[in-house]
Amino acid sequence: MTVMEQIFQEPPFSWSQERKDVVYQKTLTDRTEFHRQRCLEYANILATISWNQANCQGVEDIPFIPVRLFKDFDLRSVNEEEVVKTMTSSGTTGQRVSRIFLDRTNAGNQTKALAKICSDFLGNRRLPTLIIDSRAIVKNRNLFSARGAGILGFSMLGRKPVYALDENMQLDLDAIGAFLEENQGSDVFLFGFTFIIWDCFYRELKKRNIRIPLDRGILLHGGGWKKLAAQSITNEEFKTSLGEQCGIRRVYNYYGMVEQTGSIFVECEHGRMHASCFSDVIIRRPSDFSVADIGERGLVQLVSLLPTSYPGHSILTEDEGEITGIDDCPCGRLGKTFKIHGRIKNAEVRGCSDTFGR
Repeated sequence: MTVMEQIFQEPPFSWSQERKDVVYQKTLTDRTEFHRQRCLEYANILATISWNQANCQGVEDIPFIPVRLFKDFDLRSVNEEEVVKTMTSSGTTGQRVSRIFLDRTNAGNQTKALAKICSDFLGNRRLPTLIIDSRAIVKNRNLFSARGAGILGFSMLGRKPVYALDENMQLDLDAIGAFLEENQGSDVFLFGFTFIIWDCFYRELKKRNIRIPLDRGILLHGGGWKKLAAQSITNEEFKTSLGEQCGIRRVYNYYGMVEQTGSIFVECEHGRMHASCFSDVIIRRPSDFSVADIGERGLVQLVSLLPTSYPGHSILTEDEGEITGIDDCPCGRLGKTFKIHGRIKNAEVRGCSDTFGR
């Protein structure tokens, strides 16, 4: 049984960090060599840093590449004809965007991993789904933006998706009303990007003094806190405001990026962001890239077992964060927990909903 087959058969937060470190050290070392042999640009990067897999003694020794390289190079470890989907990161006008190339296996594993992680928070039933966005964003099914890919990926976790916003990003009250009437008394799944939920949904409802009964709703949201931070809107205020306006009490923030789609990190009931069996997080000191201690702020490095069609298994992000614990969260989920403090100074705005806000 392969590592991926084994992970898909087990609960997504059931691996202790000790077990995870052992599996990741071997698997990601092999994965690095795999991509070196199949991606010339990646091989050149490893040659520049004199990579030698014999010197890899732990996960922290796996070489990382800056996330911006996906904007500058087409990093692909499969033949062009094997690519079935190309995803792009969010970006404002004039920004270069990342291009992520997926073959059928990689795309399938991403979808399965996303479903497995989210089921730990949503349950195993596919719930009626309200997407707090516009259907217009998913019309191009061949070239996915991060936002469109997110909507399509998360909508597959539920059933009979309804869009809460029209093509002009305005509230579609008829659609929302019909959704509520059809699913009265049932749990429902709500998904959207943070700033869009706040600006196009919550604020519009509040401005019109409209209260809608979504007390049975389970909201999963993420992407782009920068605009809310500029307005001094905290995570706690976001949750409280939605509860007051719509009755939503079960709110889960997630962290992820198109360069490692599927490997999302979800905030549990105790406010900790969790790494699943599919991925892990390392915090590095910006001065020398050494590994930071628990509770010490630094640059966020993400490692994932999912990328096989492109060398995205170990990337250094432009975010600042800190590890908050290991195998000790009161929710019972094992592995590392962490906190994101935001984008480092002078980094480009690239969150899905931040981009819309601009």
